[in-house]
Amino acid sequence: MKGKQEKKNRESWYLSWALDTNQEERDKGKTVEVGRAYFETDSKHFTMLDAPGHRSFVPNMIGGAAQADLAVLVISARKGEFETGFERGGQTREHAMLVKTAGVKHLVVLINKMDDPTVKWSEERFTECQSKLVPFLKKVGFNPKKDVFFIPVSGMTGANLKDISTECPWYTGPSFIQYIDALSISRLPTDGPFIMPVVDKYKDMGTILLGKIESGEVGKGSSLLLMPNKTPVEVLTILVDDDERNSASAGDNVKVKVRGVEEDDVSSGFVLCDTINPCHTGREFTAQIVIIEYKSIICAGYNAVLHIHSAVEEAQLSSLIALVDKKTGNKTKGPRFIKQDQVAIARITTAGTICLETFKDFPQMGRFTLRDEGKTIAIGKVLKLLN
Repeated sequence: MKGKQEKKNRESWYLSWALDTNQEERDKGKTVEVGRAYFETDSKHFTMLDAPGHRSFVPNMIGGAAQADLAVLVISARKGEFETGFERGGQTREHAMLVKTAGVKHLVVLINKMDDPTVKWSEERFTECQSKLVPFLKKVGFNPKKDVFFIPVSGMTGANLKDISTECPWYTGPSFIQYIDALSISRLPTDGPFIMPVVDKYKDMGTILLGKIESGEVGKGSSLLLMPNKTPVEVLTILVDDDERNSASAGDNVKVKVRGVEEDDVSSGFVLCDTINPCHTGREFTAQIVIIEYKSIICAGYNAVLHIHSAVEEAQLSSLIALVDKKTGNKTKGPRFIKQDQVAIARITTAGTICLETFKDFPQMGRFTLRDEGKTIAIGKVLKLLN
């Protein structure tokens, strides 16, 4: 692997080739698709999703975040690189916000490149990065004391990843693997109706659907519905990390081979679900939204791209119903426009039919982001399904 990278003058990138498997990613040195791998500790089995960091591939990153229980935000401690990533418009801010919107409850922040000549395992630099990140992570909804953990690491040398390094005696916490191995993550409900948003699909002696089971259980031979088209399908094979299983349950990242639908008739954002209690579908809903970053004002008729679970759809703010006061919760009806940092109740209409639930009933399919011109404009939650 090292030899191939050296031929392309990319000696320092050789570790990224472990998960950047196609030629485009290796030529550019940028992750484009969500890479998938797994590893095991003495007590747990982890599925790892390597999501893109570059701004051009954020929609792919959102699809990866929608499947995660735990997010690992890798930050460069190198002088200049941290500042570039964290300044307004930098990717560090957007990624932290998107993983929270995707429903990820736990965040591990790896302060990487601590072995760099500009850093030299400086506790002062680690503390500086931490102190700048904490207020922002708090703003997007993480509780820094409960939900976030910072670890100084070196990806190149492996320091503090698997074992504790002697290079930074000032750090007294666990290594990355030790921390996630001890972390308690609540399991998703297995007694509810089966729900699995489709993240990807391909053809291999049948139609293979990829996704994370958000609720319920599934077994070989199960009859399911593929929404929103209400296509009945039968489960032929279940793969969890490429191991064939007779069944899978909520929380598992799976590949499911089904009969009854062609691969061309399936899109990301479709949902495999229970035949008796299928998920809801629609094109119009009321939502509470928070404008995160937008220089101008937003009026009724504003168009953006809606990301909800693994679905991506053109959408319009068809009407603004009310402004919500952040402190008191009081509502002011009929605003003419909304702007940055304001909270509003709005009616949203999508170009096509999507699968969704209210946030109250099923949070995994009731939270969304609105993006425009390559930037995340707003985050929100579905309050009521209209049509």
